[in-house]
Amino acid sequence: MADDSRTGKYGSFGSYAAIGDSFTEGVGDPGPNGMYVGWADRLAVLLGDRTPEHSFRYANLAVRGRLLDQIVEEQVPRAKELAPDLVTFCAGGNDIIRPGTDPDDVAERFERAVADLASAVGTVMVTTGFDTRGVPVLRHLRGKIATYTAHVRAIADRYDCPVLDLWSLKSVQERRAWDSDRLHLSPEGHTRVALRAAQVLGLDVPADPDQPWPPQPPRGPFEVRRDDVQWARVHLVPWIGRRLRGESSGDRVEAKRPDLLPL
Repeated sequence: MADDSRTGKYGSFGSYAAIGDSFTEGVGDPGPNGMYVGWADRLAVLLGDRTPEHSFRYANLAVRGRLLDQIVEEQVPRAKELAPDLVTFCAGGNDIIRPGTDPDDVAERFERAVADLASAVGTVMVTTGFDTRGVPVLRHLRGKIATYTAHVRAIADRYDCPVLDLWSLKSVQERRAWDSDRLHLSPEGHTRVALRAAQVLGLDVPADPDQPWPPQPPRGPFEVRRDDVQWARVHLVPWIGRRLRGESSGDRVEAKRPDLLPL
């Protein structure tokens, strides 16, 4: 199986570039100056803490809404040019949730990109899909996502890539791990993913990403129904509208950190 055993065999990293879509850009985890933070930025901090001060360099090339082919065209060449010690590659999710897409076809294109990256950078960490059993709208895509996830793990085996396995991270199946739009992680969700990614790379982390959430008072059916109606009005209807118009949330958005810069 692909190595996600937290053995530390990957050593230390002096530079890191993240490529992907809204998940890797950090949508749902707001930071200063209107920028998002997200799990990749948080992972960069954990990696940087293991290097001499100001020596660690980090780039985040991810842009929300990007499909796999766009990431391969726009971000993979830049990541190869930067040639960091570590690249995290999460892509294909926006393709999988589109009607009529074939996860086998998406996986074939993903593998070509992994092979291309692996020939030019130090280590390529790949990322599986989430288990969407409890996510409105996306739960009916669980089979497609599981198929794509199986492909990603097989690709990781072939190219000796560490795997950030989000499917097995039970803590992000909790409602509080998700933003109000129910499509992107909350700050706490991003934090837990960053901790899990660091574990996969063999780092000692300050908290267990799968630790139980604090208990909450039970919610009645009226509250659940009210929240569902509010979510559909504020988030679901605009999301469907953008899809029908062929628009993307990433239109006119550029990478927030296109160069390898010290933290």
